[in-house]
Amino acid sequence: MAIGSALSVGLIGLKAFIVQIQAFVSPGLPYFSIIGLPDTSLSEARERVKSACQASGFKWPETRVTVNLSPASMPKKGSSHDLAIAASVLSAAGAIAHDCLAGTIVLGEVNLDGTVLPINGLLPIMLHAREQGIATIIVPYANLDEARLVPDVKAIGVRHVGELIELMGGDADYRIPEATHAVNDDVGATGMCPPPGDMSEVMGQHAAKWALEVAAAGGHHLMMTGPPGTGKTMLASRIPGIMSPLNETEQLEVASIRSLCGTLPGYGISDVPPFEAPHHTASTAALVGGGAGLAQPGAITRAHRGILFMDEAPEFSARTLQTLREPLESGYVAISRAKGTTYYPARFQLIMAANPCPCGYYNHPTRPCVCNTGQVQRYLNKISGPLLDRIDIQIEIVPVTFEKMSGQERGESSASIRERVIHARQIQTERFAHIPDVHCNAQMTSKLLHQYAQPDTHGLELLRNAMNRLNLSARAYDRILKVARTIADLDGSPQIQPGHRAEAISYRNLDRENWAG
Repeated sequence: MAIGSALSVGLIGLKAFIVQIQAFVSPGLPYFSIIGLPDTSLSEARERVKSACQASGFKWPETRVTVNLSPASMPKKGSSHDLAIAASVLSAAGAIAHDCLAGTIVLGEVNLDGTVLPINGLLPIMLHAREQGIATIIVPYANLDEARLVPDVKAIGVRHVGELIELMGGDADYRIPEATHAVNDDVGATGMCPPPGDMSEVMGQHAAKWALEVAAAGGHHLMMTGPPGTGKTMLASRIPGIMSPLNETEQLEVASIRSLCGTLPGYGISDVPPFEAPHHTASTAALVGGGAGLAQPGAITRAHRGILFMDEAPEFSARTLQTLREPLESGYVAISRAKGTTYYPARFQLIMAANPCPCGYYNHPTRPCVCNTGQVQRYLNKISGPLLDRIDIQIEIVPVTFEKMSGQERGESSASIRERVIHARQIQTERFAHIPDVHCNAQMTSKLLHQYAQPDTHGLELLRNAMNRLNLSARAYDRILKVARTIADLDGSPQIQPGHRAEAISYRNLDRENWAG
């Protein structure tokens, strides 16, 4: 009896777990089976691994070969286990030493000609390997740059199964196709992440820019309503340029998600918050995550620690919009399928833009609106009250005058706005230094609101009048306090002043009774 083993790593969402792969070469009719809850793509590894090993000069055993993936209760998916399966069979057959892969993780997809192809999700795997104290990991050569992002783990890149055999002290006879040498040579230079535009390019809209600054400083959700062509999309696309840079932990979180999605080479490790802008025809699965088997991440996960921008928000399906409610509160999304539940982080900042009516010209200073009151209200009602209640800042964008558009005066740059945002965030970081999972004002709990944003007698009277006049909910009350706290931080005030509360109340634009008529 001959048993060979190798280690691999599986992923359920971003949660990694060690997979022990054992191969058993036993007497019997020629047969190759893989057991241990593999999915379809992993079951197909039988033909890939067999052909790849033979392309390396290895004579495949003309007996029964059984490969077990342990723990058997955990679902395994994808082709990243191919190379580890090949290594276990080679070990069982005596092509490499039985103990040469002890304490070493092996990852990679293999081609029929034996070449090793890159995989997705390597970064969270590397981080898990570091946590488990594993010192060495063998990865596809094309993934080597990504693997080196975690310096505490030694990464060895291989281009062919034959290279793995030689690395482990065995003999191989192989040839690397010339085409593979050019694969991923330009990795990291694909230009998938262009720098955000500058706020100075936006003419006028000073009130809107200030509202965006408040949103960026406190991590608040924001909605802009206004006629077409007023700059809503232009303003939203420039928000990442004024946001506080990501810290090291947040950068790794974002990079891990991009690694899982296969887009990390185009971004690299960056301190610029991500920006996702799904089209209004996007399905619920595309926005939240989904797919057959174990769910894949959606736009809200790709926007983690950054911006989810929903342009033409009322044009999204009602069901799709409603799925945002729970992630906005919890900061994660749980997607349940028949094969298990997958958890993905989703602590994003929601920015929405909408026309005020179907024709787009309600409240326009010069162009008449052709919609009746009922049409206007029905259009805005596509964004439900519970979702709107979770939007901290609601502002109306007015058209820019010709004089401002044609003027030579440039507005304030993103860099200067960003300095104020960073300063406000530093105040919040110091304030919440002793509180886990709270980094900005938008994340304050009721207890923290009572501690840091409790209004005085005059403030309570102001809020009482606003609550009665606008018919606000308890959630809206809390969010007004959070926004007021952020405005005070930007103003450099230790205490929230009456003007700060009044401004925060003014941002409940769509809560006004009969706003649309």
